[in-house]
Amino acid sequence: MTTPFPFTAVVGQDDLRLALLLNAVSPAVGGVLVRGEKGTAKSTAVRALSALMPEVDVVSECRFSCDPGSPDPGCPDGPHEPGGFASRPARMVELPVGASEDRLVGALDIERALSEGVKAFEPGLLADAHRGILYVDEVNLLHDHLVDLLLDAAAMGASYVEREGVSVRHAARFLLVGTMNPEEGELRPQLLDRFGLTVEVAASREPEQRVEVVRRRLAYDDDPAGFAARWAEEEADVRARIVAAKKLLPSVRLGDDALRQIAATCAAFEVDGMRADIVMARTATALAAWAGRTDVLAEDVRQAALLALPHRRRRNPFDAPGLDEDKLDETLEEFSGDDDPDPDPDPDSGPDGPGGGGGQPAPEDGPQGGDQEARPEAEQDGQPQPQPSGAGEQSAARASEPFRTKVLSVPGLGEGAAGRRSRARTEHGRTTGARRPKGTLTKLHLAATVLAAAPHQRARGRSGPGLVVRRDDLRQATREGREGNLVLFVVDASGSMAARQRMSAVKGAVLSLLLDAYQRRDKVGLVTFRGSGAEVALPPTSSVDAAAARLESLPTGGRTPLSAGLLRAHDVLRVERLRDPARRPLVVVVTDGRATGGPEPVALAGRAARLFAAEGVASVVVDCESGPVRLGLAGQLAGELGGTAVTLDELRADSIAGLVKDVQGTSRRAA
Repeated sequence: MTTPFPFTAVVGQDDLRLALLLNAVSPAVGGVLVRGEKGTAKSTAVRALSALMPEVDVVSECRFSCDPGSPDPGCPDGPHEPGGFASRPARMVELPVGASEDRLVGALDIERALSEGVKAFEPGLLADAHRGILYVDEVNLLHDHLVDLLLDAAAMGASYVEREGVSVRHAARFLLVGTMNPEEGELRPQLLDRFGLTVEVAASREPEQRVEVVRRRLAYDDDPAGFAARWAEEEADVRARIVAAKKLLPSVRLGDDALRQIAATCAAFEVDGMRADIVMARTATALAAWAGRTDVLAEDVRQAALLALPHRRRRNPFDAPGLDEDKLDETLEEFSGDDDPDPDPDPDSGPDGPGGGGGQPAPEDGPQGGDQEARPEAEQDGQPQPQPSGAGEQSAARASEPFRTKVLSVPGLGEGAAGRRSRARTEHGRTTGARRPKGTLTKLHLAATVLAAAPHQRARGRSGPGLVVRRDDLRQATREGREGNLVLFVVDASGSMAARQRMSAVKGAVLSLLLDAYQRRDKVGLVTFRGSGAEVALPPTSSVDAAAARLESLPTGGRTPLSAGLLRAHDVLRVERLRDPARRPLVVVVTDGRATGGPEPVALAGRAARLFAAEGVASVVVDCESGPVRLGLAGQLAGELGGTAVTLDELRADSIAGLVKDVQGTSRRAA
């Protein structure tokens, strides 16, 4: 067995270690979500915690780890006779990102359930993790329906398996820990709220601390057992402190003053719902027990807020996580009781840490009316004028406010990753038919199974009320749901787009589509073109906030190499098709349709566009042309792409009701 890295040997990461220890003291806190860049000891700290967890007593030969003192009356292996127990270390179970639903909740033998009436149940990872730790690395990459099942079990303390009227329930109480790199995509706000605490981790910028990290890691890799032995005393002290805090926890008193501070803090930060109040109360109580106290103090409430609120303030993926600590201190002081001798936080606690300010202040706008920057491609009466040589690029314009858009979808029926955009064959959704199962049966189509078995009952010698079902009779339900797509934005950043108001509106429109992509669980990519070529500003990723950041800093200026932008986008799709062949693309070209620079720019752009049409790639052109005279070039480009064109105004919700139909119709005509 591999010797884990000692928990007490982790350098720095004080908030991470505290959050994990508080959940070890009180699992009712609701788990920890650890957010941070790669290589910051997230997984190391979580795996190290399992060695500190106290041993658990379990009923002998119970697959569901029932407590001998209070066995689960509904345990599938029960009822349990008194006596017969064993002690074992608390388990740490890891849930792989690619796990199936059956692997998570367990599998029910449908054939035996139908033919024999027997609940033959094979436990899943939720049962293995009962009374231990369930660890999900890269939880943001886990399919949504699995995250829902996971968090429901964590909230209810039980797991339910329902298959065609056959039900199995077992206890599932565990310490839930998820880690994620925000660069790879965010969790939905509803799922973020289900994690009790969240911690932001980052690598230290202090050379001495980084030296110590490397020194300890090298020592551990050279001799894991010897390194662990050197930290055995510190590990034993922390283990004993966890046990003492768990015993003290029921005696901790949460007074009315602390409750008022908790409620006032959640209200001041406009946190939705009541879960934050409950989590803060449990966290503050665990903090008092960890400190060896029986009373919750203002400092416990403050620390609980810093751990429980930052992720609950996030309204959309473009909001920076964090908490305004000055506002927090003011709220706690305002609602402190008269008998509290020192409601103020420790003045020596130091300046706000990273993310403590709840996001960076918005930069001041520059002068709007006095902008004298020359436009590389001036427009007069809708016509582009010759660009003066050597014209400099414009600085980045700020995006206008995002708005709600209509759904753009890919036509046909896909088989990509679960999402919320286009129609697809999925494991979850409405039942559309039945087929013979390929491999393990996961979703039984009961009516089709009965129809397949019914004609053979006499030949099989049926004599009782039960249906004689054989393997060949079973039918798998085919279901239709929604998939996530790859939405590739191809954005014109040339001089003809550089007018301040126009580029601000363009960025606002793309930002709105990015927000829609986040809500529909898409991958996104960003290609921009300007000057003499095109570049991939953001390769396909699940992190729409990264795309928003690249968009916000996008400069403009120069000629319009439209063909280069389309060809670069075509290359991105070709590579991504090899990496993720099941995910279908939707190309969104944001341009006024002009093509300048080089020989025959318009003809080259047309040939590049026809590559997408030939491959049946769904596309939409967002027409950014403005002014009283319009050339209609974006519409011509949409025709070459085999897609449709829509203006910025039509992109808003309730203004493009026929857009999806147009996309599908033009794609069929192109095919």
